Amino acid sequence: MQTDRPTSAPNYTNATLWMGFINLLWIFGLIWSLFGLLAVIAVGWLLNLGISRLRRT
Repeated sequence: MQTDRPTSAPNYTNATLWMGFINLLWIFGLIWSLFGLLAVIAVGWLLNLGISRLRRT
């Protein structure tokens, strides 16, 4: 039986932020290729509105 326990959980903040950034890039690239740049701008604006609304609560 193992008696020494880890002190804390690993910090995955940087990895999570990078993967979120990479996912946004490919999703925006897909939207751009299918619908054009105006659709990407509209989706980005809607995401910004949603994030702002979440920050207020």
